[in-house]
Amino acid sequence: MSPTELAADLDERQFARYECPCCAEPIERTWNMITRDGIAYAAYFANSYHHTDQAHDTWIDVILGTWDSESDDDHVTFGCRVGPVQSNPSPAATLVQACLDGSADDVHGTVLSRRDGLAHPRLPEFWDVVDFVLANDPTVTAHLYG
Repeated sequence: MSPTELAADLDERQFARYECPCCAEPIERTWNMITRDGIAYAAYFANSYHHTDQAHDTWIDVILGTWDSESDDDHVTFGCRVGPVQSNPSPAATLVQACLDGSADDVHGTVLSRRDGLAHPRLPEFWDVVDFVLANDPTVTAHLYG
């Protein structure tokens, strides 16, 4: 397969702020569509948490699939946590159950567990989108690396 180019229109990026139920600190949620070679390819949802007395982390769900029809039959959703890990204060990404925030609905298609995600053939595509989000979503980048 030839190299592909991921892109997103930052003017279309959505943003919302919520209050964390465990500590009343803000949760910043962003979401947007990702294109690959100019064709709608994925959607992501990133929740950045500012927990009191805890490391800042971001939880990202990515829906991969086609977006040119009314059917969500081929959609698959992966999830990851990005933040400090044991013995390393720098952010690292760890595959997790998708939609842990309870947001799963029809558009998510197959919502993958960590175990299923690790074995899924589209896992490399998921990590490509996560890398793109980490480098290009200004809210996520500022939260994790600012």
